[in-house]
Amino acid sequence: MVKLAQALAHLRAGRWEDTHQIAQSDDSPRGAWLHGILHIQEGDLPNAQYWYRRAGRSFPGGDALDDELARFEAELTAAG
Repeated sequence: MVKLAQALAHLRAGRWEDTHQIAQSDDSPRGAWLHGILHIQEGDLPNAQYWYRRAGRSFPGGDALDDELARFEAELTAAG
């Protein structure tokens, strides 16, 4: 969970590659979700859909980046 919080901080700072590296190395559903969010940001929607399926989540569409980041951050914070 600490690594995903670190990845989120990288993402907020615009360090996409650092975020991607952490998300890619995390095999959890949350890691897959963040990976999907990254690919929404990148505009690679087929890849984002793949990672959302791996996360067990419905794909929200390509215009959901801000909402998904807020949801991810809220869930990560709630999980402690």
